[in-house]
Amino acid sequence: MDLRDYIIRRLLLLIPVLFGITLLIFAVLMLFSPSQRAAVYATSPKALKNIDVIIQKYGLNEPIYVQYFTWLKQVLSGNLGFSQIASRPVLEAILDKLPATFELALFSAPLILIPGFYLGTVAATHKDKLVDQFSRVLAIVGWSLPTFWLGLILLMFFSGILPTGRLSNQAVLLKQSEAFTVYTGMNTVDALLNGKFWMFFDAVQHLILPAVTLAVVSMAALMRIMRSSMLEELRAKYVTTARAKGLKEETVINKHARRNALISPVTTATWMVALLFNGVAVVEIIFNYKGIGWLFIRSAQQLDIATVLGFSLFNGLIIMLFNLLADILYAYLDPRINY
Repeated sequence: MDLRDYIIRRLLLLIPVLFGITLLIFAVLMLFSPSQRAAVYATSPKALKNIDVIIQKYGLNEPIYVQYFTWLKQVLSGNLGFSQIASRPVLEAILDKLPATFELALFSAPLILIPGFYLGTVAATHKDKLVDQFSRVLAIVGWSLPTFWLGLILLMFFSGILPTGRLSNQAVLLKQSEAFTVYTGMNTVDALLNGKFWMFFDAVQHLILPAVTLAVVSMAALMRIMRSSMLEELRAKYVTTARAKGLKEETVINKHARRNALISPVTTATWMVALLFNGVAVVEIIFNYKGIGWLFIRSAQQLDIATVLGFSLFNGLIIMLFNLLADILYAYLDPRINY
């Protein structure tokens, strides 16, 4: 079986996984009474007074299996319910906040991947030397820091230096004006596309603290994994043979050892990027960064069932897709894998 067939098989396997995710979310939904579940679809306080009409319309008094397929039909059509906190359909609310979270993840990912891979490699090639000791201490400290605590510490130390939120008041006014066109919802990208370079730097300033907070723990973990993987490869017989042939150490490391050492860290890094969407909720609240994590926390505080379950479904899809990507990368990097 070649790589293409493997990808097709993995895509087909996503179907039962997706089915399982929907069953789990539906099971949570069934913990609520029919009137509470009907409130998911209520678009106004007035509609709540006619709760029996909503129950009848969406079949919330039908047998469970009928309710599941009715609910699944609504989900597949994009109807995840109505977000009371955002005063709009849940799908619209999530898609409105998604660019902000995606932008934050996009800025956090290089802070995880570049130092993690580089310092892990350097530490392995300088085992037990000063740079290795420094990297190991850095990794242990970074791994032990709770994300919320690190965020609060950074907020305290950089208060008045680096801003919170997404944009300054001046940039917000420009974004809301007719002179500015929103293309993607990501402030940095839209600022560049509109030729507003000062706004780009303003948006970057607002990204620094939340991006660093998100990245530190994952970067530390990736560094340790990369170091261990690289050390294992450097002890392999093919590396000893390459050195015996007189190859330069740089060639041995970069051309031979590193590629094989990357297999485990790359798949782990893929998971770490996916988990940014899980850890982002606390960070967005701390720095008042209004993405989907911020929306989720606010919805949970207000008992907005529709938005909480919509976010859970979205998060499940993200994890599922990144898991697929990790499997494909693993198969691509290591041809020895039995597809």
